[in-house]
Amino acid sequence: MPGGGFTRLPSGSVVVALTLPSPDRLTEVRVLVRAANRARALTRLRNLGLRAVYLRGNTHPPTPDEITAVLHHPDGLLWRTTPQNRTELWHPIGALLR
Repeated sequence: MPGGGFTRLPSGSVVVALTLPSPDRLTEVRVLVRAANRARALTRLRNLGLRAVYLRGNTHPPTPDEITAVLHHPDGLLWRTTPQNRTELWHPIGALLR
């Protein structure tokens, strides 16, 4: 896995950020997940069909902008291609899995 990390919020929940290969295998996507803990965040991704998702270490934790984006989204599950294009917005996870 290229990179990932997490940040614990003052409320006790965590934001997990992972860089994964996109479904077309040509680019990578940065996935953000908000959950009660790291295990639940990874379970949310595995339940969507991303079976081989693991978080090893904290090499690339979410940036403050990424944390703000995931906190303001009702599902708490977002993605965007990497390297990050400054004009690209965050997408709901359903758009990636279609």
